[in-house]
Amino acid sequence: MLVVTAAQMQRLDRRAIDEFAIPGLILMENAGRGICDLIYRYFAARLPQGVTVLVGPGNNGGDGLVIARHLYQAGIKVKVLLLVPGERFSGDALTNYIIVKRLGLSITECLDSDSLSGVSASIRRSGVIVDAIFGTGLAREVTGRFAQCIEEANMAPAPIVAVDIPSGLSADTARPMGTAIRADVTGTMALAKIGLVLHPGVDYVGDLHVIAIGIPETAIAEAGIETELFNEKGLKALLRPRPLTGHKGTFGHLLVLAGSRGKAGAAALVVHGALRSGAGLVTLGCPLSIQPVLAQKVTEAMVEGLAETRIGTISQKAMPLIESMLERKKALAIGPGLGLDRDTQDLVLQLLEAAPVPVVADADALTALGREHGPVRRAKLPRILTPHPGEMARLLGCTTADVQDDRIGTASSLARSSGAIVVLKGARTIVAAPDGRVSINSTGNPGMAAGGMGDTLTGVIGGLLAQGYEPWDATRISVFVHGRAADQIARLKGSCGYLASEVADWIPHLWY
Repeated sequence: MLVVTAAQMQRLDRRAIDEFAIPGLILMENAGRGICDLIYRYFAARLPQGVTVLVGPGNNGGDGLVIARHLYQAGIKVKVLLLVPGERFSGDALTNYIIVKRLGLSITECLDSDSLSGVSASIRRSGVIVDAIFGTGLAREVTGRFAQCIEEANMAPAPIVAVDIPSGLSADTARPMGTAIRADVTGTMALAKIGLVLHPGVDYVGDLHVIAIGIPETAIAEAGIETELFNEKGLKALLRPRPLTGHKGTFGHLLVLAGSRGKAGAAALVVHGALRSGAGLVTLGCPLSIQPVLAQKVTEAMVEGLAETRIGTISQKAMPLIESMLERKKALAIGPGLGLDRDTQDLVLQLLEAAPVPVVADADALTALGREHGPVRRAKLPRILTPHPGEMARLLGCTTADVQDDRIGTASSLARSSGAIVVLKGARTIVAAPDGRVSINSTGNPGMAAGGMGDTLTGVIGGLLAQGYEPWDATRISVFVHGRAADQIARLKGSCGYLASEVADWIPHLWY
């Protein structure tokens, strides 16, 4: 599902009107009808109690007036609360204001705190509240009577249906502008906005529906939109059937370099994720001293002991054997549990640059890379970096707060500077490509905030790379199914306390 900024949506609206000669009144009418359909679908039983439509300035307010008109003409008791003087409307919104006035709807202007206080009881008695105060163009903090009205609506027992975006929520950053409507249902016009699908915005949206208002598909296709919300429809479009005549060689051989003394579990989890992804063969390279332990723990994989440093991490002396092992592999997963010994880190940097296969790098491999992205940039084959926010901050030389304040921007920045596909893990994981594409993952839950989850994801990505999936597709699929598996486990077992290995074990249920 494509996702746009406020500016992109504004350009699409303008093009529909100017180039395709679609009157703005038609777009507004379609928007209002679409919201009415949602109201009937969700809250038909509450309509006898009446509907209060909160109307602000601009076209969002105009949409609200269309909604009020349709509900009124369907015999529903409707109250319109105007938060701006009626004479302030212009264009299509003014036309709809005139229609509503001539139809004789109940209209109350609430232009200050006192007048708003006088109708607060009416808001709380409503069967349904329609939020048409602000749209995607909001660019300043919400204050005064607007903030007061939003708070009144949020305190009311009635469900709230938001028009296009919950009022007060930034369409681009997903952050409340002082305060914001907490909707039960949001009907957004033509395309979802970034602020509706990222945190904390998702906490204000409720059930999200995209309403077709008549923007031509040609205009959307030509708009150069590079951001998506990856969902189940996207997954089904990318998954390939496994041939009935396939064998383990058909589905690729992954090399995993992971683990060190005291961190054997990380290596095991990478292997586990790769095997559950459907990879035909997995070989684990680990320090010689922990090879016996891991050989017993990952019985479906081959385990090769490698030369190690004095503290039990893989040594550069292992490079000739690693190069030999890579000759018949389709991909490399590297990093979890490797340790921070300088010798090991130098080995990682060599492999990030020179490994003759696609590479997914996580954890200690990202620490080795640091702010110098040259080894990845010089690589001749695809590289995938999978940082959590703290690792991303180190890779970019900023703070974790900076990363969380602009997850799309920071992921895209690292993708451009490194030439790698970047997976910024966390709530609504971001996948960014060097060419500007961005994918926002729609799965996952707080129960995934537990050790080993990232190791398992690294294995899943590596497993799909080994099976021949394009890196961009392998990464989006892996992030989605990893989160979806956790979501299904959470529904069965509870919201926390499940394990990374259990998430990996559930993944085979999700291959259609």
